[in-house]
Amino acid sequence: MTSEQNKNIIRRYIEEVWNNQNLDTLDEFLAANYVDHSLPSQFSGREGVKQWVKALSASFDEQTIIEDQVTEGDRSIIRLTMRLTHHGEWRGIPATGKQVEIKGYRAYRLEGNKIAEHWALIDGDSLERQLRETH
Repeated sequence: MTSEQNKNIIRRYIEEVWNNQNLDTLDEFLAANYVDHSLPSQFSGREGVKQWVKALSASFDEQTIIEDQVTEGDRSIIRLTMRLTHHGEWRGIPATGKQVEIKGYRAYRLEGNKIAEHWALIDGDSLERQLRETH
């Protein structure tokens, strides 16, 4: 696969799985031996991604915006903004209805035409601070 093809796989994955919660497409995007280095330990492989997306969707309406993307060969990294509307309890915080934004990075390694590995650095502390603010 070319860098451009790999870049497009990541963009489609973000749109289909994260923005549209179309979990039926996971097998199309994730390799059978997929490893996520960023999810909590109870979530692993493809099934872990499904569980994590469902957990987030129960608490937030989410839109991931890719601000920048660099792809070379089988590696791709994105700088992102997540826009979230808090409609369900999250880590003990009752639904606030607030719209918040957090920033972060996601890195991927692809094998063939599928995502084999994922790492992330998302500002979860900022998310919780914004949800707890009273103004």
